[in-house]
Amino acid sequence: MGKYREVDRVLKSKPTIEGAGVHLKRAFGYYEVPLLDPFLLLDDFHSDNPDDYIAGFPWHPHRGIETVTYMLHGNMKHQDSMGNSGIIKGGEIQWMTAGSGIIHSEMPGQDKGLLWGFQLWTNLPASNKFMNPRYQDIARDQIPEVSLNDAVTVRVLCGEYGKEKGPVRDIVVDPEYLDVTVSPHSTFKHSVKKGYTCFAYVYEGNVYTPSSGNKDFSQETVVIFKDGELLEISAKAHAGRFLLVSGKPIGEPVAWRGPIVMNTEEELDIAFEEYRNGTFIKNR
Repeated sequence: MGKYREVDRVLKSKPTIEGAGVHLKRAFGYYEVPLLDPFLLLDDFHSDNPDDYIAGFPWHPHRGIETVTYMLHGNMKHQDSMGNSGIIKGGEIQWMTAGSGIIHSEMPGQDKGLLWGFQLWTNLPASNKFMNPRYQDIARDQIPEVSLNDAVTVRVLCGEYGKEKGPVRDIVVDPEYLDVTVSPHSTFKHSVKKGYTCFAYVYEGNVYTPSSGNKDFSQETVVIFKDGELLEISAKAHAGRFLLVSGKPIGEPVAWRGPIVMNTEEELDIAFEEYRNGTFIKNR
């Protein structure tokens, strides 16, 4: 039996305003680098008040990263500089590789007023920062769901759980992205590759980790785990739901300014100069 991953530290999400005035909760971001390498940022946008989000995220650039948008309720309409467009609906995921550069917009839509989703930013190593941009848009019915005796339910967005493989494939940092629901008095167990960064973001109810003193972790909390090979997360009297994310650390310098993440400040200067002079997009 491998070593259980114990809790390293816990972060509480913080209210933030982004885009054209979208109110959201930032689980982690710029100030936590390189704590969660290769992951850079996780935002939780959750409101039943359209005034909190309807202005959305108008046209803006990205380079050097991947953005992962996972919707629970409502939808997100996207358009980009290459002519792509579409709508990510509740239960769906989009893994966008910005690579060498993309300019896009993301505009929220409501479901009876409610919008709820997450955006995760994943870094790219220097050798892949100028790869061609691409999208992987995954519909709800393409995402496998595993239920274990009504105790644990897992939506496999990326990576593997049990015999199921997630539909998002061929991502550089070998990530795993699971949406896990643990029923009352039940336990989720999972193996995570040794040496990989691993965290859980609790977004409904409370959970606890038997390997770290049974302390409760409430919603809107990031639980960062130490290294190991096995993970155990349980619920007490009420169900808990969380995102479980892991990936291979890159271990390179991070230079980050706004929506662009490179390895040096000089590379950032070049990127923003190209954006100003119209040469930012490398692939059309």
